[in-house]
Amino acid sequence: MLDYKLYKNKASDSETIVLLHGLGGNYGIFYHQIGIYKKQYHVLAINLPGHGNSPLTSSYDTPFTAELIADEILGLLDELKISKAHLVGISLGSVAVHHLLQRAPDRIQSAVLGGAITRFNSLASSLLLAGNAVKAFMPYMWLYKLFAYVMMPKSNHSRSRELFIREAMKMKRCDFLAWYGLAFHVKATYVEVQEKSENIPKLYISGEQDHLFVKPLLEDIHSDQQATHLLLDCGHVCNVEKPKEFNAASMAFFNKHRIEKSISTAL
Repeated sequence: MLDYKLYKNKASDSETIVLLHGLGGNYGIFYHQIGIYKKQYHVLAINLPGHGNSPLTSSYDTPFTAELIADEILGLLDELKISKAHLVGISLGSVAVHHLLQRAPDRIQSAVLGGAITRFNSLASSLLLAGNAVKAFMPYMWLYKLFAYVMMPKSNHSRSRELFIREAMKMKRCDFLAWYGLAFHVKATYVEVQEKSENIPKLYISGEQDHLFVKPLLEDIHSDQQATHLLLDCGHVCNVEKPKEFNAASMAFFNKHRIEKSISTAL
């Protein structure tokens, strides 16, 4: 079972927010969000495979895919008897959210996607291919640090950049490379999101300095009538760089789409 921490709200009937981190992070990247969210919701913070005390990616009998990650998340929700939840995904965690939106839309009440990735621009694609060519003999942390500095190059990105590098050093090489392989399937993971989850409210929060991903994201979600919130002077890991703004936007969104609100409105 995935490593997790469940923060229970005093109200037993509170809805649940599920937190999904990106590559190299862990649920600790949500430390600015957990305290705010748990005042009104149960909060389930998950360490995805290969992170924290969750199983190694190599421990599974089947190939490590987005489908396997979805199975693990849904299995944990079943174990904890959470039938429906609000999701928050950051960076590659947004890819897990996109897969769940296609795979099990009936389990999702709403979704917030921070620093979301729908596909790579030409620079990111070139780096990904170059990294793939040298990953067999280059220390994986060199590769990770290179991507971290390319993704988050500005001085105001240093806090989130250093956080992710520090946490990534705790990963095993096999886990990093397994997740790295998933990056090549990011675009395919988004293909049917609009079609299969059109009725699920989504909020995309990105830093306007997220130069590798924000332009493709805005192009891809343009026809989906999704809400988009751009944070000024902010890079890729927007929940760490601009926590107050991220919290305000996401909490307002969750409160707008609570199940009990929907029921009371209908009555």
